[in-house]
Amino acid sequence: MTSESEAGSDTAIDTAAAEQAGQRIRELTERFIESAKVAGNQSLDAYEKALESMVAFQEKGAQATQLDWVSAVAAAHAKFVQDVSSAYVSAAREMLK
Repeated sequence: MTSESEAGSDTAIDTAAAEQAGQRIRELTERFIESAKVAGNQSLDAYEKALESMVAFQEKGAQATQLDWVSAVAAAHAKFVQDVSSAYVSAAREMLK
């Protein structure tokens, strides 16, 4: 049989081990969240560059056409895409802070 002092020390050891495990889990979770934020920002950077490239291509296409109305529609669409994507990227970056 175990005495009360042995049972008390076993409980203290179990509590200390549980606290250490909890601390390691918190640290891992914090590192995971930070890594996810970094990856999210990198993805947003790549998305933003791809959209900038697409918008630049649309603007060049708008300038190359000889029809004024086609040029105006293409330019308006490029501006719309740029504005919407800018708002989206800004909101996403704000959420990643």
